[in-house]
Amino acid sequence: MIHKYKLNGYNIVLDTNSGAVHMFDDIAYDIVDNLKEPTSAELDKSIFEKLSLKYGETEIKDTYREIYKLYVDGQLFSSDPYERMASSLKDAPIKSMCLNIAHDCNLRCEYCFAAKGDFGKGRELMPFDIAKQAIDFLIEKSGKRHNLEVDFFGGEPLMNFDVVKQTVDYARSIEKKYNKNFRFTITTNGLLLTDDKIEYINREMSSVVLSLDGRRNINDRLRITPNGKGSYDTIVPKYQKLVKTRGDKDYYVRGTFTKYNLDFTNDVLHLNSLGFDQISVEPVVSDMRLDYSIKESDINAVYSEYEKLAKEIIDRIDTNKSFNFFHFMIDLDQGPCAIKRLRGCGCGNEYIAITPNGDIYPCHQFVGMDDWKMGNLVDGTFDYKMKDYFSKANVYSKPECKKCWAKFYCSGGCNANNFQYENSIFTPHKISCDLEKKRVECAIMIKAYEAMSKS
Repeated sequence: MIHKYKLNGYNIVLDTNSGAVHMFDDIAYDIVDNLKEPTSAELDKSIFEKLSLKYGETEIKDTYREIYKLYVDGQLFSSDPYERMASSLKDAPIKSMCLNIAHDCNLRCEYCFAAKGDFGKGRELMPFDIAKQAIDFLIEKSGKRHNLEVDFFGGEPLMNFDVVKQTVDYARSIEKKYNKNFRFTITTNGLLLTDDKIEYINREMSSVVLSLDGRRNINDRLRITPNGKGSYDTIVPKYQKLVKTRGDKDYYVRGTFTKYNLDFTNDVLHLNSLGFDQISVEPVVSDMRLDYSIKESDINAVYSEYEKLAKEIIDRIDTNKSFNFFHFMIDLDQGPCAIKRLRGCGCGNEYIAITPNGDIYPCHQFVGMDDWKMGNLVDGTFDYKMKDYFSKANVYSKPECKKCWAKFYCSGGCNANNFQYENSIFTPHKISCDLEKKRVECAIMIKAYEAMSKS
């Protein structure tokens, strides 16, 4: 399977199975455009005659010879080595956990998937006893995994910060005993950040996600306090202080774009102008009936905006205004391991979410959906059949993914979005898929530019 496209003046051909990316000149691109598969050392006569109207005989033959060599070397129209592997995938030890430390929030963001903070179940904070049991559960279910990940999430985790600190202390106190290493992340809206909290987060959290949608008017339209006021002016100085003192530890500023700001490149550039160089601005995933939802009719506009953003990133490479855009970060040399390519979302299998009362869900986006509850820490229940069900979700068990050129980059998409908007974890959410494919195209193009500029 190959995917070919033109972007920013480049003719790009991706070989899906091998991961090889080729930059072709016009004649090579046109030859591939007419090929189903170069199984013969000689170019098909009908294709040769068609190309002869545009190119010379020697040029066609020499170029086809190079294309055929790529085919023989397994870098073009290569066979699929992964499908057999997918059929043998089994459930895996749990390695990461979303700890919903607070089912409460001091913002009322209109697009919030968590029902503005309480996940539709009422506002509550997680007691330390539940957090402690969650750490014990993760250690127990992690098998021989050494590195474990815990994301403090909400709602707003800073509303329960004492329990955050207690939980970190407890995990650190027992990790050597069980030969584990905890990596903590916290996601915050920033309103409750203080100098003390910033110092603690920068010391203890391996990564931090800072929620901010971009320009003041964009952010404050949907990210509002309970009394209807915007949050931008309060949180930006706090984020700047946190990032300035974070050193080389991971962070990113994470925004959401909606139908209200399809010109989201301006929001990305605004975030960069504030001093942030690790940026993610992601499309809202929501009910199509809502005014701010991105609809099929908006797709082409979003495509154009991604292309605009990619070109802006290229223009800023090797300048003091360069930045990383999360969805354009792609590794064409090493990339993820085979299993990660097949099922990128560990939801319900390698990853779980815990609520303040100890309920266990496949991930934070399933929280509140009673049919998907996997068990409870307090009563000691856990649904292994559901875990096994999620372990079978991969790009070959999703018919639309199986035939998609981008399957090894998105690895099947978000199971929760698939279920919520397509009624099955095995049916990818169409709009999310369309936008992901465009992001991958842009990301590969940026890598192509970097490679060409060094040659």
